[in-house]
Amino acid sequence: MTIQRDLGHKGEMIAVKYLQRLGYQILETNWRFRRAEIDIIAMHDLVLVCVEVKSRSYDYFGPPDAAVGRKKEALLTDALQAYMEIIEHEWEIRFDIISIMWQREGTPEIKHYVGAFFPGLQS
Repeated sequence: MTIQRDLGHKGEMIAVKYLQRLGYQILETNWRFRRAEIDIIAMHDLVLVCVEVKSRSYDYFGPPDAAVGRKKEALLTDALQAYMEIIEHEWEIRFDIISIMWQREGTPEIKHYVGAFFPGLQS
C-alpha cells in the first residue's frame, strides 16, 4: 500500500469512528458504482448521507476538501442515486465532506462539512 493510499485509509477509519460518535449508522464503506467510489454511506436522523473523506499531510495545494470538484460531485451524485435505487430509499439525502489534516504531532485535525454540496448545483 502506498503512503498516500495508507493515509487515505487511516483517514477513512477515523472518519467512521467520528461519525459513529455523532450517532451516524454506517451502512457502507468504499461502495463502488462504475467509476465512482463513495467513501462512507451512512444514515443520520432518517437522512441518507454520502460522505467523501479527504486526508492530507500538507496543505501546499489547499485544504483537503478543496480536492472535491464538480467532476467528483457528479460521480458521487450518480453513485448515491444508484445506491438509493438498490435500497429503495426515497427520502432525504445529503452530501458531506470530512477533511482530515494530519498535524506534525501525528494527531488529525477533523473538519466536517455538513451539506457540502447539493446535486445539480455548481460549487
